[in-house]
Amino acid sequence: MMGMFLIVVLVIVYALVAVAVATATLANAPWYAHMLYFMFSGVLWIVPAMVIIKWMATEAD
Repeated sequence: MMGMFLIVVLVIVYALVAVAVATATLANAPWYAHMLYFMFSGVLWIVPAMVIIKWMATEAD
């Protein structure tokens, strides 16, 4: 139960931070810079989510 809550919080906070960073740094960047940034940041959230999921799996044992 705690792990599900942590993943939801992770996704919400990560999305807000990713958009804030993009707004602050990519304002005058070309379209391909936006695409690369959002492709990278869209996949990067999986790393901390995997850690939480692994923790949830070991907690069940």
